[in-house]
Amino acid sequence: MSRGLLASFANRLAIPDLSLMPKERLTPARIRIELLSGLTVALALVPEAVAFAFVAGVHPLVGLYAAFLVGLITALIGGRPGMISGATGALAVVMVALVAQHGVEYLFATVVLMGVLQIIAGALRWGKFIRLVPHPVMLGFVNGLAIVIFLAQLSQFKVPGSVENTGHGMGGGEWLSGMPLYLMLGLTALTMAIIWVMPRISRVVPAPLVGIGVVAALVIGFNLDVPRVGDLASIQGGLPSFHIPTVPLTWETFEIILPYAVILAAIGLIESLLTLNLVGEITGERGGASQECIAQGVANTVTGFFGGMGGCAMIGQSMINVKSGGRTRIAGIAAALFLLIFILFAAPMIELIPLAALVGVMFMVVIGTFAWNSLTILRKVPLTDAFVILLVTVVTVLEDLAVAVVVGVIVSALAYAWNNARRIHAITRESRTAEGAKVYEIQGPLFFGSSDGFTELFDVETDPDLVIADFAQSRVVDQSALQAIEAVAGKYEAAGKQLQLRHLSRDCHKLLSKAGHLVVENDDDPDYALAVDYGVRTGILGDH
Repeated sequence: MSRGLLASFANRLAIPDLSLMPKERLTPARIRIELLSGLTVALALVPEAVAFAFVAGVHPLVGLYAAFLVGLITALIGGRPGMISGATGALAVVMVALVAQHGVEYLFATVVLMGVLQIIAGALRWGKFIRLVPHPVMLGFVNGLAIVIFLAQLSQFKVPGSVENTGHGMGGGEWLSGMPLYLMLGLTALTMAIIWVMPRISRVVPAPLVGIGVVAALVIGFNLDVPRVGDLASIQGGLPSFHIPTVPLTWETFEIILPYAVILAAIGLIESLLTLNLVGEITGERGGASQECIAQGVANTVTGFFGGMGGCAMIGQSMINVKSGGRTRIAGIAAALFLLIFILFAAPMIELIPLAALVGVMFMVVIGTFAWNSLTILRKVPLTDAFVILLVTVVTVLEDLAVAVVVGVIVSALAYAWNNARRIHAITRESRTAEGAKVYEIQGPLFFGSSDGFTELFDVETDPDLVIADFAQSRVVDQSALQAIEAVAGKYEAAGKQLQLRHLSRDCHKLLSKAGHLVVENDDDPDYALAVDYGVRTGILGDH
């Protein structure tokens, strides 16, 4: 992400730009901030975990256990301090079909397999491919996810018990009306106002925690009739216990859970790695993609054996943590442990917290997450980039994150290939050394997208008997390029004319099977490797 975007993002979150600041030292003041940040995140995790459990069609404790275990393990060994992981809606909407058809035990087995696949991806260092995600896709990702977070909060404005939360919060049920609605909106607005004002007064306590505390005190003190956490479900429970999924150990079971495990692993890693990049840009951290893959895999494998629904990084809670001052692993660990304390000992108290306070926190996350400057740059960036931003945003909202990112990357790659394909052209002139010869100075990259345009540059019928193709200003990229050169050489040979190839790399010399004898070697030949070099030498592509 650009520095301007990062600075704007940091300002909207009411935090300093930390990318140029030194690493935090664990002073008593720092530990206090980390613990309070963890408490704030834990409070916001409760309704999210319960809601996503409803989406997946499982007991709320299954979502809460996932938030605790995944959050704790990734905080301990994850690739980026400051990130928060837990049960997410992106995964829950995939799980619902599996649970409905086969039951929750198959879900636990799928989560275990999902974790194993993520560990393999991390061990193979596939996390590095996240760098191929273009900036417009990243903008579309944060905008789409901000909209999804916003939509997920709308279900809290419905009559408690009339609807189970859905992935985007737009399921059936009756909306609040009259005084309950006005109270809900007023308390939500009050929470947002406190979060906005508090950093300007004091940063001793995280602003979201102050907002939750003040609004909760008002609701409890005046006994206001508004929806509360306990209206969603009871969060009282015990410690998660070790449990081997009770599914038949057969090939048929593997065939059932494998497709779901692959999809869940892909979605979880994409969302986690994009969140890792986003948090890393804000906190000035680099690397850790493969480590995050392994951490997510270990967390999900363990969670599957302890009755959890699995999870991945959560951009909303990660932004709450960053906004509240969390910079080290302590905040993530504290969030997970506070959540466990809520489940074991503090459920009656936590269930009294008004949902309006938590909705206000998440609305501020939406405001801070959405890349508002992308609305102004849409008119300034190339049309393709603007289209990708909008496309990824829409697909994220309507489908899911993984599909949106894949679609965005494919469209960006095709646009890049098309733009490069249009660059191929040639400057023709008479040769200075060979009398009567015609020189084609090839300009632009020669690859699969420009190979047809390359062959159309040559006028075999009217060209003289000697033609020189000079590649000094071009670069031969792949097998399609080599095939195009062979095809042009074949046309001149069939016409009884001579074609000379100059300034090709030595890799091209070796890989041109038919036209190799036409290459004229020069001292200033370029030296670069072709993408097909390894494939031809190993017999993967074959000779042409």
